[in-house]
Amino acid sequence: MQRYFIDSNVPESQKISIGIPHYHHIINVMRHVSGDQLIFVFNAGETYIVTIEEVEKETISCHLTERLEKTVELPIDVTLACGLPKGDKLDLIVQKTTELGIFSIQPFEAERSIVKWDEKKETKKRQRLQKIAQEAAEQSHRVHAPEILPLLTSKKLLLELAQYTHVFIADEEEAKINEQKVFKKLLNTMKINDKLLIITGPEGGLSRNEVTSYIEKGAISGSLGPRILRTETAPLYAMAAISYEFEL
Repeated sequence: MQRYFIDSNVPESQKISIGIPHYHHIINVMRHVSGDQLIFVFNAGETYIVTIEEVEKETISCHLTERLEKTVELPIDVTLACGLPKGDKLDLIVQKTTELGIFSIQPFEAERSIVKWDEKKETKKRQRLQKIAQEAAEQSHRVHAPEILPLLTSKKLLLELAQYTHVFIADEEEAKINEQKVFKKLLNTMKINDKLLIITGPEGGLSRNEVTSYIEKGAISGSLGPRILRTETAPLYAMAAISYEFEL
């Protein structure tokens, strides 16, 4: 059954009418008709099978048929702080990390980021990325669509570190010079409901100044294996490792 995120609480009447933007996809794209069943994910992740009762012009009336209790979310909250990469790489990162269970994504302008977002561009970019995240969450049957957080500078990101229980810097230099099992050891120490922030750099990586500043605020740095990973590969590697550690 097709899954849709509904921006409202579960209605007390157990009935709901929805319109744009879901109407177009449900009726014109998926060709659903009265009697068909869908899955609606309401606020707070409450998930129900719903049955279409009536289709009118730009409005679909449904009733809630069955609540689904199964959750597919990671037992820890993982946020990715991603140094702005070039081109459409961030689109890919958002889509695939959503499929792998990311909780939220924090774009930031790293010292070596070539790409810059002005205020107008940021609004459009975040809207686009939020749509990608929601579509990926629906496709992968999640009950939470990751939030694309407002853009930060590298210095402002420092102020956000305190809200996480663990902060890990994926540092390519560590693959060359340091012990390579830091990330694995970190995951082994984490507990259910912990909040992990993973920081990855843009194409040129993070500067030594950035890494030092984050470590002074309590972060730990390490490699993601012995190989140097591209900026769009590192977040996927990290999320796959987290899934393996906590879900398999």
